[in-house]
Parts: sequence; C-alpha cells; structure tokens
Amino acid sequence: MGSIKLLDKDTINKIAAGEVVERPASVVKELIENSIDSGADIITCEIKEGGKSYIRISDNGSGFEKDDIKLAFLRHSTSKISCEEDLEHIKSLGFRGEALSSISSVSKLELLSKKKDDFLGNRYVIEGGTERSFAEAGCPDGTTIIVRELFFNTPARRKFLKSTNTEAGYISDIVNRLAISHPEISFRFINQGKTMLFTNGNGNEKDALYQIYGRDVASNLIKIDYSTDAFSVVGYVGKPAILRGNRICENYYINGRYSKSAIITKSIEEAYKGYAMHNKYPFTSLHFEFPLEKLDINVHPAKMEVRIADGDFYYAKIFQLVSDALHSSNLIVDAIPGKEIFDEPAKPELNLNSVPQSFEEKRIENTVRNLNLQQRMFDAKNETELIKEAPVYSVKIPDVKPANEEPENIINEKSENIINDEPGQNVTNIKNNIEILVPAPADNTAAKDFEQLSFVGKEEFLKEESLVKHRIIGQVFGTYWIVEMDDNMFMIDQHAAHEKVLYERTMKRYKEDRMGSQALFPSLIVTLSLSEIEVLNRYMDYFRRLGFEIESFGDREYQISAVPVDLFDFSSDVFFHDILDQLTNSPLKGEIDIVIDKIATMSCKAAIKGNTRISTAEAEALIKELLSLDNPYHCPHGRPVIISMSKYEIEKKFKRIL
Repeated sequence: MGSIKLLDKDTINKIAAGEVVERPASVVKELIENSIDSGADIITCEIKEGGKSYIRISDNGSGFEKDDIKLAFLRHSTSKISCEEDLEHIKSLGFRGEALSSISSVSKLELLSKKKDDFLGNRYVIEGGTERSFAEAGCPDGTTIIVRELFFNTPARRKFLKSTNTEAGYISDIVNRLAISHPEISFRFINQGKTMLFTNGNGNEKDALYQIYGRDVASNLIKIDYSTDAFSVVGYVGKPAILRGNRICENYYINGRYSKSAIITKSIEEAYKGYAMHNKYPFTSLHFEFPLEKLDINVHPAKMEVRIADGDFYYAKIFQLVSDALHSSNLIVDAIPGKEIFDEPAKPELNLNSVPQSFEEKRIENTVRNLNLQQRMFDAKNETELIKEAPVYSVKIPDVKPANEEPENIINEKSENIINDEPGQNVTNIKNNIEILVPAPADNTAAKDFEQLSFVGKEEFLKEESLVKHRIIGQVFGTYWIVEMDDNMFMIDQHAAHEKVLYERTMKRYKEDRMGSQALFPSLIVTLSLSEIEVLNRYMDYFRRLGFEIESFGDREYQISAVPVDLFDFSSDVFFHDILDQLTNSPLKGEIDIVIDKIATMSCKAAIKGNTRISTAEAEALIKELLSLDNPYHCPHGRPVIISMSKYEIEKKFKRIL
C-alpha cells in the first residue's frame, strides 16, 4: 500500500485555520468584517484576557436565515460570490468563505442570530468543528457570535500567543482601523469590562479620528479629496508635527478594506521626504477607490496584501497628491501646541430603541461612569474647546439623594448597581432618565479671535509683501533668529534655514544639469570590486551629472579627478563608496533618492553652523531667500526651520491674560 493518504476533515480544518486565524485579532477582524457586510450600523466587540478566553461580536445587521446557519460553518461557503467571474468584481470585505469554518474548528463558538421580521432567533453551538446544539432562542435583531477558549484543541498554537495586554493591543488596532474605514457605523470596544472606544457612527471621519487619536492628531490634519475615472482618494494626511517612529499610523484603505500596498506606501513616504526626519513616518488615513479590474485582493487568506495594476501611474499620481497637500498647507510649528482651529465634532446620538439589551446596558454603564470626569473638565476649563471635544452627559436619578450625601457618591452607587446587574435593576427607567446636555458656550470671543489671528499671522509671514513688516529682533544662543510680525513671534534656526537654501539651490542645478565640479589634486585612486564596477558603469551618467569626473585607471582601479563643487573636505573615498553601496544594496531606491540623500548631506556640511554669529543684514538676506522656497518649514532632514509663538500665548505665560 502506498504512503500517500487523504487527511481527515478535522485535520484539514485545523491546517486551514492556521492561515486565517493567526491570533485573537484575526478572529475579531473576520467577524467584524462579516458584521459590516451584513449591513450593521452598530457593532460591539468585547474581549477578555486579550481575546484568548472570550471574544464577543454583536451587531444589528441582517442576521442569518435558519437554513443558512449550519451551511455557513462549512469550508468555502459564502453569500458574497457564486462563480469564478465574481472574483474580479468583489465589493464585500469577506468572500472566501473560510472564516467561520476556521474559527469554529479551533474554539468553542456560540452563535445567536435573528432576522428582523422573525419572532424568534436561533442558537447554534459548535466546538472544535463539532456541532453541540441547534435550537430556537430569543435574541435581539442581528447576530452575536461568542468565541471561547481560542486554540483550546491546538495547544502548540496557543502557547505562542503573546501576553494578554499585547494581544488586546492588536485587537484594539484592528477595531480602530475598522472604525475609521467605516465612520458611518457606531463601534464599541470593551476590554475586561471597560469601554476603550466608542464612536458615534455619524459618518464624519474626523470625529472618528478624534475619538481614537485625540485632539493633537485631529488638529494637525490636512484634507485630501481627489476623484477621476482612474481612481479617487479622500481622507487626511498628518502634518510633520505628528510624525511617528513607526508605520503603525500610516493607514490607508482600498475599496473599504484596510490593506497594504508597496506602491501606495512608497508614494506616501516619498512625498514626505524633506518634511520627515530619518526613521520618522507620516500619519495618514486615506480611502482609495480603484476600478475593480485594477485590483487583485485574492493574494492571501488574510486579504491584507493588495496588488495594483499600472503601478507606475498610480505611484506618480498619489505622490503628487500628497506633495501638493503638504506644499499648500501652513506647516510652521507652534511653540505651544494644541491651538490650531478644530471643527466641532458632531454630538453623539443615543439611539436607545435600536440597540440590543446587552449593548444598551454597557452604553448606560459608560455614560454614568464618565459623568463626573466630564463635568469636572467643563467646570475647570470653561472654554469653547471642551464643547468641541465632547458633550456632557447628565443622569437624572430622582428621590435617592440623602440630604448629607454628595451627588458623586450617588452616581458611583448607581453605577455599581448597573455593573453588578443586581436583581430588580430597571434598565428601562434608567434609559428614560438619560439626556444629553450641551452647555451654552462661554463668551470666549477673545480666544476665538486669537486662534484666527494666529493662523492668519503664520500664513501672512510667508508672503513676499509681508517682508516689510518683519522686524528682526536679534540672535539668541548664536543659532536662532527672532523675528516679530504683527502679534506673532517667529524663531528661525539659522543652520537649518541655510541648509535648506543650499539644498534647494543644488537640487535646482542638478535638475537643470548644470552641477559644478571642483578638481582634486592629486587625483584620488580607488579600487573597486567586480560588483561595484558593474554598478559604477550602470550609473556613470548619474555620477557625472552629480559633478564627479571618473575614468578607468587599469584593471579594477578608477581615478576620481573631480568631485561636486559643494562637496567640502573631500579627502577620501568614503563618500564615493557610500553612494556605490546605496546603489548596490538598495536598487529599488532609485537614482533621484540617492541624489536627494547626498545633496542633503552636502548642504548640511556647507551650511552655517550653530553657535556662529552672523550680521543682521546676512540674516535678513537668508530669511528672504528661505521664505521664497516652496517648503521653508523643514530642512532636508526633516527638522523644523521655523516655530511660532503668539503675543496671546506669551501674555498668558506671564499671567497678563487669565
């Protein structure tokens, strides 16, 4: 008898589950995407122990037909596609029909689902791929799926999961991204009984970004809105003030799906060259819509990687869009952050009647729990910004306040009752006693005027006609120049400013093919390896455009008789070998990228150093040329060149304004 045999069904399912269900976050992603496809506009995700012991996904979507429930847990069963041709026109988030089968094969899963028009729903329990029970049950409209003891029957996979907090962090990232990609859906994320995220589902993406990332991020965003027959993109890119140390906030969505594409990633990061320091990455939240025939999303079961046809065309267009957005925005850094104008988020709506009971109780719990904190914030600040941040909730609890007890104690007592689900607790009565109070805006006209004036002042500072308004106060620490204009003070780093000016001059000469050279005497002789010779010959025109004069000197030796005119202190072959190494090790980086890096280095070496005294006339000429550039905000390495501080902010520091 031969040695080849067919695997049994359970083994096949566990192997397949390894691709789809990598960790608890994979379960959450697949189940929430199914909820979105079902038409839900309220989705709750609750986890315990990082999702290892408990995951609950509840929605108010269309629900399952009774006859479809068992069928949905078979491999490759789906309602999203029906034939091969449908793979080229996929609009749903799920389509492979593997998620429920894979999840149920490595966990203890319970499903509760009810169609809106049905009187009763259905409860289905399946453990390790084996059915345990199937019966009618009372449940709210929509679907609730509870996953317990993930990987209970595959201990090898379970022991490689990370700590509870780490796994919970992965799940939080998934929920955050889905909430941003679908701002029209109200998301709630509960970890260990505590609400970590709640979005109101009003369709405003900026409100969702505010709820997830906070005010500092939401107030430093640049809007992008572009549409043609080839593709469309809408969303936000962050100003350089909110750059990150990794790509975790570099989010973009392709046809509604959080995805990764080398083409899009490279085009965005290249657009930030000159704005970002080394190893700093932009904040983005961009929604792309591509023609379906240009995409291949069936690359991997995780559906994360997307291939895009006509990559060069899309790369150039996306690069230009992001570059234009950055160039057209005011990027002067505030010395005191957080004063940018921020649109008021829409008021959350408590749609109590359409929420399942368990979801409703958690909503009330969170409302009561946060009442005191929000009220104290409003009383302490009493500023318009707080009204922009969030409404203040009030809970009316009649006839329970003792004469000698503070309101805070009563609220805590009530919240404990809700959390503990004490018998007799009347949730309906509490529903009726919840209202949203939006306080009347305080008379803060002066602060509004300041914000508007500060914003306009920074814009005006860059205009050529404003140069006559500039008053150079002087130099501090031998490095920074202080300039006054109207009610704003600007501080300019002379080294960064001079470096930027030299960089732009040199780049212009390079693009116009008129780079100068300086002769070396004696000439420099370098010995190259065979791979380096191959790279040198391939890019010889590039070296000549940059200002090098190189010729063969016999065998593996080459003579360098001239170098770029701005390359100071060229006394060894280190710089030349550095360029060769980059071209050898990073062929995808491209010629222009190497040029930018090297010209930036050359400009930095040639620029005025810090702690160097220059005259006021020299500073004035430098500032004039700096402000004529397209991007005077950052040096070639991404450091800020100009920061601002308003008269209002200074007077607040000195307590002249309270």
